[in-house]
Amino acid sequence: MVVCGDDGLAHRLAAELRDVYRQRVVLVAPGDQAGEPDVEASAPTEAALSRAGVDRAAALALLYEDDETNLRAALAARRLSPGLRLVVRMYDRKLGQHLEELLDQAALVHSPGIDRSVLDASTTVLSDADTAAPALAATAVAGTSKVVQADGVLLRAAERTPPGRGELPDPGLCTLALLSSTTTDPAGAEGSEASGPQGPLLLPDDRAVTLSTGRGSVVLEALRYAGPARSSRRPARRGAPLRELFSSRLRWALAGIAASVLGLTLTTTLLTDADPVHAAYITLLDLFSINDPAVDASVTHQILQLLSGLVGLALLPLLVAGALEALGTFRAAGALRRPPRGLSGHVVLLGLGKIGTRVLARLRELDIPVVCVEEDPDARGIPLARGLGIPVVLGDVTEDGVLEAAKVHRAHALLALTSSDTTNLEATLYARTVKPDLRVALRLYDDDFATAVYRTLRTAHPEALTRSRSVTHLAAPAFAGAMMGRQILGAIPVERRVLVFAALAVAGLPQLEGRTVTEAFRPGGWRVLALDTASPGTRRPDLASARHEGEQPQLLWDLHPGYVLRPEDRVVIAATRRGLAELLGSQRTGSEGDSG
Repeated sequence: MVVCGDDGLAHRLAAELRDVYRQRVVLVAPGDQAGEPDVEASAPTEAALSRAGVDRAAALALLYEDDETNLRAALAARRLSPGLRLVVRMYDRKLGQHLEELLDQAALVHSPGIDRSVLDASTTVLSDADTAAPALAATAVAGTSKVVQADGVLLRAAERTPPGRGELPDPGLCTLALLSSTTTDPAGAEGSEASGPQGPLLLPDDRAVTLSTGRGSVVLEALRYAGPARSSRRPARRGAPLRELFSSRLRWALAGIAASVLGLTLTTTLLTDADPVHAAYITLLDLFSINDPAVDASVTHQILQLLSGLVGLALLPLLVAGALEALGTFRAAGALRRPPRGLSGHVVLLGLGKIGTRVLARLRELDIPVVCVEEDPDARGIPLARGLGIPVVLGDVTEDGVLEAAKVHRAHALLALTSSDTTNLEATLYARTVKPDLRVALRLYDDDFATAVYRTLRTAHPEALTRSRSVTHLAAPAFAGAMMGRQILGAIPVERRVLVFAALAVAGLPQLEGRTVTEAFRPGGWRVLALDTASPGTRRPDLASARHEGEQPQLLWDLHPGYVLRPEDRVVIAATRRGLAELLGSQRTGSEGDSG
């Protein structure tokens, strides 16, 4: 297998394929990256792909940060090897959909009789931002469940705190994990793969759950239909509201003019016996000093003209000031909003790059108030924030006054998602000095560094909740599963470990085929959650997509423990990374095992 990329995701995926799936991997990366690549290349040119052996590989992952680079490389790879399985990282969803259709069509032209399941797996377009965003958003918000979508149903995994003395834990539909947190140690150890007994226990059996009194857990809490989103919130307006355009100064000026015209019109009508309409016309001319001087008119008319001119002279500056203020408000309507006074209970989001933009959209879907902090005024997420009317503070988060401008002292949580670990840590440490009990979730790449940071913050602020997440750690299992030709529905973080949800065909899996649901359960490895009831010819290839209106559900969630899994069945499982690798390894084809 060949992995090409220019950031940490490529190295993480290569390690995942080697260590977990026991695959031979050729890593193509620039020479200035951490770790030595097998093929050093600054770009995935056709020559670099040929040197990496793409024409003999079973699968190719293109993980460059630039969508255009991945697009060009995917087209070149399809020319070199029409039957190659491609996994492409693409941030632009629409472009990714079109690319997937184009590359699948190329594979179909090369092999007209190709099996539909093989064709569906020949090209997979994924986004690390979309994979990680729900988990990152859920980490920052208390009470928000981690969610994976399958067949139009949301699988909601809820984190339960350790029960108190005499309390019975709620098992939900099933227990997905036991956390490192306990009644005596509510914060836990934020364990990773290398934590051993100190870390979380994934997919425990009933005996382990029964013996885990006083230990936190993650349970499958509910299943509900996920139809088209219906937001009760009105979309953000383009431009300024009418109330802001007509400021109080402008309204008072207009009211003064109207009152003056009315009063002077009545006075003119009473004193000169003029028609009211004509009197109003003369009054307006005098008020704005555009009428001829009343030299030959009566003294009464002359006095009224002087009085109208003085009133107009007094009101005109106020009217001009109000109009200029309205013009300034109109011009500023397209500018970024500032955090309003009195704002509290919000989430401060640091960084509006690829990850931050997706997390911002997710927080908005959850109707959670957000204030963004971004140094670059041309960052990817700035247009989204402007369109949604989200307040943004422009500035370096490490400089004095920036976090204060985001009202971090009254915030509910801080979500530090810049691409720099040190910047995220510095912002977190400073925010904790402003508000010691602030809930913090920060993006950290290295597991050892994250563990050290967690322990330090926990010691310094034992009452505050701190969580760290790695985007590459969350995204790598989905990319690895796609490299192996399987559909990964999503990944749920459990502290620094990951629980993967996948759709698998039972055929060729000795651990599942011919076994009951209970017998197929491997504690710490995998667990069957649902059965696809559709016949093989009518199955929807992408279970992660929402059902169309009127389409019947395919998945049966209330599976009888004694149901025997048949070769033609397709199931949805929850699995650890190594458990999924064991299942896929038992179903590996000869070409996958022999190709690099």
